[in-house]
Amino acid sequence: MDEPLLVERVDRIVLLTLNRPEKLNAVSPAMHEAIMAIVEEIRDDDRIWGVVLTGAGRAFSAGVDLTAGDGGNGEETHASRLDEIMWFGRQTLALAGLDKPMIAAVNGIAVGLGMSMSLACDVRVGGVATVFRTMMVERSLGPDSGMSWFLPRVVGYSRAADLLMTSRAIDGEEAYRLGLLDRYVGAGDVVAAAIELAGEMTRWPPTAVRTAKTILRRSMLLDLPEALVQEAAGLQRARSAPNDAHEATASFLEKRSPKFTGT
Repeated sequence: MDEPLLVERVDRIVLLTLNRPEKLNAVSPAMHEAIMAIVEEIRDDDRIWGVVLTGAGRAFSAGVDLTAGDGGNGEETHASRLDEIMWFGRQTLALAGLDKPMIAAVNGIAVGLGMSMSLACDVRVGGVATVFRTMMVERSLGPDSGMSWFLPRVVGYSRAADLLMTSRAIDGEEAYRLGLLDRYVGAGDVVAAAIELAGEMTRWPPTAVRTAKTILRRSMLLDLPEALVQEAAGLQRARSAPNDAHEATASFLEKRSPKFTGT
């Protein structure tokens, strides 16, 4: 049986490919478990500085695999029945909580949970084949997997209300205009563009980049004085890798391109 999640190293970047193309990469129990496991591995692996998430075939992800019986979480337990945020909430926290740059290469349809997974990433890249759709109300459901939190922060309240309540599909060009996509490559290679963008982010000291992401995420929930405190505290953390801190200063003074090692 094919692996539900493919993992490929590209220099300092890891490419994660949701790999159930025959199911439009709908999230099954096995895929969910693989996602949760790889996020922990990436968090602890200092050789990985950035992540690109995409889907195999013509879809990014069609959301939850409803053919899995209970919607993708395997056999129910007492704990799962009492889980306030449910398995897809825990998956959202895992993806959003990763403090390394994560880029969604939205190569095709991103529906429901699939759309939420892309929103949990820092940046989204798409093209002519990209299609977003919230889908929840069509299934007589409310927003889940972080959709109500991410979407208004990305596109604003009224546009989020439009997309949630109409459940209409939007193509890549409209998604770019709305701000759902940060890069639009037209008929170009979405995955290649995402890897290139990840390369731009991972050329810098990883402690500084991870600190920047952490502060940016936290500041979304803070007022300005509290955000300034976070920024001040982050100055030292960003320079906590001594060799990279020295290289940043030395390369500037010597007017040359820096070579950061993450140490």
